[in-house]
Amino acid sequence: MGLDRIKDAISELDAILEAAHNGIIVINTEEEVTFHNHAAARLIGLKGEEILGRKITEVIPGSRLGQVLLDAKPNSDRLFVRGRMIITNRTPIFKEGRLIGAVAVFQDGSELQELLTKLNDAQSMVTSLENIFEQAYDGVIVVDKNGIITRLTKAYGRFLGVDSGDAVGRHCTEIIPNSRMHIVAKTGKAEIGEAMNIKGKEAVVMRVPLRVEGQLVGAFGQVMFRDVREVRTLAEKLHLMEHQLRFYEKELQRYQRHRYTFSNIVGQSGTLARARELAEKAAQGKSTVLLRGESGTGKEVFAHAIHAASSRRDQSFVRVNCGAIPAELLESELFGYEEGAFTGARKGGKPGKFELANGGTIFLDEVGDLPLSMQAKVLRVLQEKEVERVGSNRLQQLDIRVIAATHRDLEKMVGAGEFRSDLYYRLNVFTITIPPLRDRRDDIVLLSEHLLHRFNAEFTLAVTGIDQRVQELFLAYSWPGNVRELQNVIERAVNVAEGDKIILADLPLYLKDKAGKNLAPKLQSLALEIAEAEKGAILKALKITAGNKVQAAAVLGIHRTNLYRKMEKYGIVENAEAKNQ
Repeated sequence: MGLDRIKDAISELDAILEAAHNGIIVINTEEEVTFHNHAAARLIGLKGEEILGRKITEVIPGSRLGQVLLDAKPNSDRLFVRGRMIITNRTPIFKEGRLIGAVAVFQDGSELQELLTKLNDAQSMVTSLENIFEQAYDGVIVVDKNGIITRLTKAYGRFLGVDSGDAVGRHCTEIIPNSRMHIVAKTGKAEIGEAMNIKGKEAVVMRVPLRVEGQLVGAFGQVMFRDVREVRTLAEKLHLMEHQLRFYEKELQRYQRHRYTFSNIVGQSGTLARARELAEKAAQGKSTVLLRGESGTGKEVFAHAIHAASSRRDQSFVRVNCGAIPAELLESELFGYEEGAFTGARKGGKPGKFELANGGTIFLDEVGDLPLSMQAKVLRVLQEKEVERVGSNRLQQLDIRVIAATHRDLEKMVGAGEFRSDLYYRLNVFTITIPPLRDRRDDIVLLSEHLLHRFNAEFTLAVTGIDQRVQELFLAYSWPGNVRELQNVIERAVNVAEGDKIILADLPLYLKDKAGKNLAPKLQSLALEIAEAEKGAILKALKITAGNKVQAAAVLGIHRTNLYRKMEKYGIVENAEAKNQ
């Protein structure tokens, strides 16, 4: 063979080896690399000059190609090179019976690994579908385009009285004489909710054509209800659930709608009139409103009234007490969560308060009690008008009006690092300060009479007025609990009053003590003198009878029920007062 032909042969061989998809590396007896192709360099991630002439273990750490020289036997293996799995076959090279080196042919194993993973996933899916198919409560049947049964669930087989395995391969009409599966498989027209007589029972079935890449290949059938009576029962349950749903929808709307309007804000004092005027202006805008004032001044009433007078009056009004919800639950309550977001998460997830208020108003009561960790998240919602549920990466746009309220000194909290300044400025856009009851004494009597009329109507009572001495006491008292405290006092009084007016005896003990200290003895009314004498007589009777109320009522010459009512009226605790006499 001439030299040119030899060169041509070598060149051709090199071209073949370079064109090979698999990597090829050759070493000599000194374990030095004497040849490699481009595929090998690519797979091991090195350049040609970094491979030729170097020890194979320097090129591929952990390589067992050198072991082939020792064993003079081929081997195969998997190894990882720079994070990539490589599948390799190694073979010794002999020339005239003498070992002169070794060759390794290898390929990227990631493709094979990916294929194996997909195969395992597909197998798992098939297994799951098989289990679902067999666990179907009602019968399921599958036929090919000729009406030959290819699948029949065991449950359906038992219902039909045949072995599901024996049914496969037979025409559907052999197993179910009045079957229409073969017709659906031929026409491609689905039949849903059709009545069918199976084994003497009226069943409801569905038959759906099966297509692969647009071609009709068969049909799928299922018994939806084994007995028509099941349909009637289901319809009755559905009808009942529809009624319940409508009821709960109305209840939810009633709960989420406003409960108060500006007509519920009672008073004529200048400070209250200014607050109400500001609130009416705020109702016409869209800006965030911050209601400030002591506990019990009526911040929630103002919030309801602003919403009721706004353009959002027909949408949701959602109240959140930021101080009443435990810190660990606050995030999920405000923002909601997705299914599986945490242990115990409700199936299907749950919308948060911000989502429920979408389109309407959210009232953040006691916003000063928000934990610092939550303040940044609330700020983002207020700024960006979007919310993200816990466990989700999907943002939902919001259209909400924010009304916040607090009795705390936010400025002082900002200075102490307890409240974020950026959230403070975001909330402090339209501030309304609601005065305490002690600063609007002109409204006390008017408000008391308003509450009296309200409770009369609510409890079907007939207490027509408030005694002058009670009014004097109300005007002299500081009302630390503000309107809420006055409301509680009036409610108690109308329930225990025996006459047509609320008198001092009808008030709680702590207010009676105030009356004794603040009002002169000469102003003691006949009714109060009688009440005190009556209370003393009851205590004496209880002491004589050792707390036996039946005997005490007999001693006093009154009915036992009347005694109970008077004990409650005068705040006499069972046995305690008697023992102290």
